[in-house]
Order: sequence, then structure tokens, then C-alpha cells
Amino acid sequence: MEKLLQLQGLLNRTRAVDFLAPLALRLYLAPIFWMAGISKYNSFEDTSAWFGNPDWGLGLPFPDIMTFLATSTELAGAVMLLLGFGVRWVSIPLMFTMIVAVVSVHWTHGWQAIADAKFCLFNCSDAITASEKLEAAKSLLQEHGNYDWLTEQGSIVILNNGIEFATTYFIMLLALFFIGAGKYVSVDYWVARKFQD
Repeated sequence: MEKLLQLQGLLNRTRAVDFLAPLALRLYLAPIFWMAGISKYNSFEDTSAWFGNPDWGLGLPFPDIMTFLATSTELAGAVMLLLGFGVRWVSIPLMFTMIVAVVSVHWTHGWQAIADAKFCLFNCSDAITASEKLEAAKSLLQEHGNYDWLTEQGSIVILNNGIEFATTYFIMLLALFFIGAGKYVSVDYWVARKFQD
């Protein structure tokens, strides 16, 4: 019993830095959503065309409105996550954006973001095809390109575009929805403290 109390005491002392986890989640997600939003903003017309076209795009209704909503949600969400302002609230539309991305863009490609036929969870045919294409690309580059230079900072991969990243971001946002922005390094904390006084 005494050891259990000691462990509990040790755990309680770590509470002083429990703001680090939500801060890390926020700082990880903010640039991801900023880059996604800026990309949509800089190519608004192309993104809207892709959102709306049923033949080579997503076939979503009201593509201009959907593009505006996705862009503004990602840009505002990135800033709010960075500042720790309204984190629980902004997590909701960002999670919704991730659900739309999973269902409309990534689902048919299976789990993996990067194709690897050796570790395929579902929809392995895409991963197998991607692996075959990757081997062909490597062979061409080894024969006709400067393969050592191309791969000196990492292997060449084929993007599978599965649900892995969007699902991971959704889970991180879900955690932020429940735990909030964290103490000390967030506007939410200081606003709440002001109103508690």
C-alpha cells in the first residue's frame, strides 16, 4: 500500500507538466492544417473544380461553398490551435473535415498513407500495384538517373493516399476536444482563469 501511495505521489508531481501533451498536439497539427488551407487558398478554383467534378474529382455538391468552408476551417483552425484559442470548439469542424476527407478521398485506398504491400491492412491490391510501380520506378532511376543522389535523404516511396494520416489527425483532434488546449501556453487557459477570478 505504501508503494502504491508513493507511485501515486510521483504521478501527481507530473501534473505540473501535463500541459505539454495538449501543447504538443496543437503544435503538431497547426502547420498541417495551415499548409492544407494555404494550398486550397492558393489554388481555390482548381480545388473547387476537383471538389465538384464527378468524373475526375470528388463530385461533391456546392463545390465553391465546400472549398471555402474547408479552406477557412483549416486556416482558422491552424491559427486557433497555435494560439490555444477555442481549441475544443475548433476541433469539431476540423474533425468533420477529416471525416469528409476519409470518406470522400482516402477510403478507397485502404489504411496506408504510403504504399507497402508487406504491411497491408485492407485494400491490398492498391498497395501491391503501388509496390510494383515503385520497383519499376527504382529500376528506371538506377539505370537512367542519379539514384544515390535521389535517395541520399531517404527512400523513394509511392503515396498510397489511404486513411492513415486523416484518421490520425482525427484522433489527435478528438483528444484535444476532450482535454482542451492545456494550461499556461494557451489563450483558453488565461481566459478561463480571468473569468474564474
